Parts: sequence; C-alpha cells; structure tokens
Amino acid sequence: MRAVAYKTPQPISAETSLIDVELPVPEAKGRDLLVEIRAVSVNPVDAKVRAGVAPEPGQLRVIGWDAAGIVKAVGPDAKLFKPGDEVFYSGTLNRQGSNAEFQLVDERIVGPKPKSLDFAAAAALPLTSVTAYETLFDRLKVQEPVAGAANAIVIIGGAGGVGSIAIQLARVLGDLTVIATASRPETKDWVKELGAHHVIDHSQPLAPQIAALGLGAPAFIFSTTNTTDHVAAVVEAIAPQGRFALIDDPKTLDAVPFKFKSISIHWELMFTRSIYDTADVEAQHRILDRVSRLVDDGKIRTTLAETVGTINAANLKKAHAMIESGKTKGKLVLAGF
Repeated sequence: MRAVAYKTPQPISAETSLIDVELPVPEAKGRDLLVEIRAVSVNPVDAKVRAGVAPEPGQLRVIGWDAAGIVKAVGPDAKLFKPGDEVFYSGTLNRQGSNAEFQLVDERIVGPKPKSLDFAAAAALPLTSVTAYETLFDRLKVQEPVAGAANAIVIIGGAGGVGSIAIQLARVLGDLTVIATASRPETKDWVKELGAHHVIDHSQPLAPQIAALGLGAPAFIFSTTNTTDHVAAVVEAIAPQGRFALIDDPKTLDAVPFKFKSISIHWELMFTRSIYDTADVEAQHRILDRVSRLVDDGKIRTTLAETVGTINAANLKKAHAMIESGKTKGKLVLAGF
C-alpha cells in the first residue's frame, strides 16, 4: 500500500522530512478495523511528532491523526462496525497513523461518518471534536455552573481547529455565552460565522476586553494555544472558583497565581484514553457518534477550511509548513491518493 512516512525527525524544509513509501497492508485482529483511507487532515500534533519523535531503529514512522474512510475488514472481536461502513476517527499516538491507503484502528475510538458530509469534510472533525468535547464536558464540566460567575466561556485561539469546533459545541450543547479570541480580519469573521457571541483580540490585553463586555467574570476559560502568553490575563479575568483548561505544551506552567481564586486547572489530551486503554475508552466512540448526528441534524458544521491536494509526501509537507506557520484557520485536509 502507498503511505507517507519518515525515518528521522527533521525540519519540514528537509528533502526527506516526509517520503513516499510502499508498505504491506496490515491485518485486523481483536477489535481492530482495517480502514481504507479516503481523506486525512493535518493537526499540530503531526508536526510535533514528525519534528521531534524518532521511529524505532531501522523503522519507518507513518503519522496522521485524523481520517475518514471505509471499513474493509474487521477483527474477530469487533462489535460496532462491519465491512462497508463509512467511518471517521483520530487514531492514537502509539500506532501507525492515517497517512496511508489502509490503517488499523480500534473500533472503540471510531465513529460513523456523518452521512451529510463527503470524506474530506468528515476528516476535518474527529481529533478536534473529541478534544473539544472532552475539554468542555469531561474536564471543565461546563454543564455545572460556577456560583456567581457569568455562564460564559472564553476560547483562546478560536479560529484554530479545536477552537472552531469548541465554539460550536459550547453553543449547541453548553448553553454558554461564547467569547472567542482572534486577531486577523479573516479569523474574526470565521469565529463569528461559527457562532461566537463576542470576539476579542488575543494580540491585545485580554482581561480589559473581557471586562468591557459587561457580562461579569466568566466561569470558564479554554486556552488552545500560546497559553504562556495569557496566564496572567486568565487569572485576572476568570471568576473565583472558575475552571481553566489548556491543550498546548507550555515549557512551564506556574499554578501558584491560580490559588487565590481557587481556580481548578485541567489539561486535556484526547489520546489519554487510547494510550492507556482506560476503562472508559469507548466514550470516544460515543462522542464521535454524537458529533456525527449533530452534523447530520444541521446543528454543527465541518471546520474544513482548505483542501491541500491528494495524500502524498509533497502535499503533506506543504500542509505541515502551513500548520507550523501558526496562521491557519479551521482544518487542512488531503483527499485521495
């Protein structure tokens, strides 16, 4: 099968940072599905792993953590899907990725592809949807109000992949006032289209902008990017006993300033359940099933912003470079081989 892989971590500008390869088609065992990949999307995790994680000695690493495709075969213990089913999912960090014609994936982290979307539009959704859903409902527990706080959430980095779906889920499922940050005209328009009630500029001090909205101190703040730059503003703006979540990787995070307001801090990694095979790993199947139904019911939409081309090394290198620029909005997708 055709695949895109790497041998050693390199800058994306290096000629061999990603290469086209031929690999054997894997065999489905246990609760695995063998999925024929029709489309993939690219996330910051792709670039981080490619640049910083070496494969096992003498091995090739196939990355990619978002896919939509068709089930071609199932393992003997599979219960949720059958050959011919159209699915979408985000895989896991400790297995080969989706940048290949075929991929093995545990069915417990797979959802039925929205019927109303083509494969490219569906591939934009899984990783960011699971991340946003787990952050909002498993970590921040936005369904449980904070006494005396505005029932509002600030989403820092609202135009990114996670922010784009978090805005929609917070509106549809959380009954929250959504304050999203964006700094460029096109990203401000994007987050408004997705349903943000208010848009503020993260290149300017955040706390005065939040206060100027007249809503009161928000109960929840969700930082999707550049958390280090915004910690002081978060502490200033958030309500006492509020809840703060982040998903990026600051080199350090000083939790001491959060103490005086008794702010709880929640770090989200959507791969935790699959890496550790937690007792509730199948929750991700249910999340994706719910997201699929919300799409088909017209309540949320895909966050696909651009299709970069077919799935090959040249196009994936282009997409990685775009991700590393930090200036994308929504999701970048590649479709077909």
